[in-house]
Amino acid sequence: MAKKDYIAYRGKIYTIEWYYDESGNSQAYDYLLKLDPDIQKKIFYLFKRMGDNGKINDITKFRNEGDKIYAFKPQPERFLSFFVSGKTIIVTNAFRKKSDKLPENEKIKALNYRESYIRRIKEGKYYEEE
Repeated sequence: MAKKDYIAYRGKIYTIEWYYDESGNSQAYDYLLKLDPDIQKKIFYLFKRMGDNGKINDITKFRNEGDKIYAFKPQPERFLSFFVSGKTIIVTNAFRKKSDKLPENEKIKALNYRESYIRRIKEGKYYEEE
């Protein structure tokens, strides 16, 4: 898969990418494809706001979840992410929020995906050659 396939949105300030695991699967992207087109528009609107403006001040739309994990929040869906150098945001996993609190297992997934991403970048194994 070429690097361009990873990009969800390239903004003036941030590029937002989908996280892919070692098998080449992206849970967040696959989740997005199953959503209603109106919800898909909401998430891309949030990606555009963050990518072009560099911030979303409304915590009902974007929030720091602790441990350097952030959530894009197109209600009622959640797309967890993290920032990396080079003005990039990696979207790790997505789910439908069913309670007031972030499910611990979803945050753990995001943390594990971030760790995998960082390790694979250091090893030169994350992005395949184009």
